[in-house]
Amino acid sequence: MAQVDIHGIINIDKPKGLTSHDVVARVRRITGQRKTGHAGTLDPMATGVLPLALGKATRLVEYLADADKAYRATLYLGATSETYDAEGTITSTPEAPTPTRDAVENALNLFRGAILQIPPMHSAIKVGGQKLYDLARQGLEIERQARAVVITRLDLEVYKPPTVQLFVECAKGTYIRSLAHDLGVALGTGAYLTALIRTRHGPFTLDAAITLEGLETAFKEGTWHETLTPADTIISGWPRHVATPEEGLRIRQGKLLQAPPPLESGDGRLAAYTQEGELLAILYWDEEKSAWQPKKVFA
Repeated sequence: MAQVDIHGIINIDKPKGLTSHDVVARVRRITGQRKTGHAGTLDPMATGVLPLALGKATRLVEYLADADKAYRATLYLGATSETYDAEGTITSTPEAPTPTRDAVENALNLFRGAILQIPPMHSAIKVGGQKLYDLARQGLEIERQARAVVITRLDLEVYKPPTVQLFVECAKGTYIRSLAHDLGVALGTGAYLTALIRTRHGPFTLDAAITLEGLETAFKEGTWHETLTPADTIISGWPRHVATPEEGLRIRQGKLLQAPPPLESGDGRLAAYTQEGELLAILYWDEEKSAWQPKKVFA
C-alpha cells in the first residue's frame, strides 16, 4: 500500500501476552504510520479494548486518558500474588475459610464509589523518578501513597469458589489488580487477578473492536477506512461551538473567542468546529478574560 496519511482512531482488541507498546509497534507496521499512540495501558495478561490514535488524532489522546473504563475481571480466592495477578509468585492461604456469596457481596460494598487505593509495586507509577516495577524487580518494596479513585459500578457476576467474576466500571487511575488484592484482604482469604478483559474505554467498546489480524487483512484488502473512527469521537460529549468564518480566523491566530461561559457543571473545555463540520480547535475557558483561549488548533 502506498503511504497515506491516516488520521483517526483504531479500536484494537488487544490479545493476551502483548504489551500495549507491542500493539502500537504492530499497528505502526501494518498502517505505515509512525505517529501512533494509545491512552490507557493494558498489562500483557489483559485483553480487550485498546484504542490507538493515528496522525493528528494523537493530539486528542490525552483526553481519552481521562475517560472512564469498564472491565470484566476474574479473581482467584485463597492465595496471594506479589504482583496481584497470575504473573507473580503465588502463595496459597489454605487455612482461609471459603466465604459465602453474601460475604463477597458485603465486601464489595467497601469498594463502590470514591475510595482510596494503594497502587501495586508492579506498576509504571514513578516515585523519586523511578518506576515502581523497576524497583520491584530489584526486590525492593517502598511505601506508596494511597490515591483517590472512583468505582462507579461493581457487580458480582459469577461466584464459583474459589473463582469470582466481577464487572467493574471506574474512573481513570483505578488498578483492577489492586481491587482484587484488596478484596482478598477484606475477605481474609487473599485473592489475585487471573484474567482481565477491558470491555469499554470511553466511547470505544469491545463489540466494535478489531483484532490485529483483522486490521492486517483490512489493509491488504483496501478496506481499512472501515476500521477508522473519527478523532473527535474522543470528545463526543463535549460542549460544541460552530465558529463563524471570522471567529475561525481569530481562533487559527490563537486569539480569544467571545462565547457564553461554561455551565457550572462543565469543566471549562470547548470543541470548536467549522461550519463544514470539521474540528477546528480545543479551547479552555479563561476566567480572568471571560473568554475562550485556543489550546489546540486543528483546521
